[in-house]
Amino acid sequence: MARVMVVDDAAFVRLTLRNILEKDGHQVVCEAENGIDAVNKYKEFKPDIVTLDITMPETNGIFALKGIKEIDPKAICVMCSAMGQQALVVEAMENGARDFIVKPFQPERVLESIRKALG
Repeated sequence: MARVMVVDDAAFVRLTLRNILEKDGHQVVCEAENGIDAVNKYKEFKPDIVTLDITMPETNGIFALKGIKEIDPKAICVMCSAMGQQALVVEAMENGARDFIVKPFQPERVLESIRKALG
């Protein structure tokens, strides 16, 4: 199973994703609250896959995606978005995101996206 970093500014969202992923056998190795923290923790923990919220304070998920891809061009990132953020999802995909998950999360869709992204 995969080593995952969960990035979202909302603690309850991180907990929700952690529960979904761990029930499926994945290991959440770290969490981050913003894009800067995400880039720094990616360097430290080198997870197999990252779930990235698009909209966060300080720096958004697109910034984090670009920073992570600079560190590791092969990094696997899945974006998390609320309804109505299609333009940002497209921008994320153009910058190397493998997939996206729409909030509120449906466990089956989260796991499907993770499996798909990991190939």
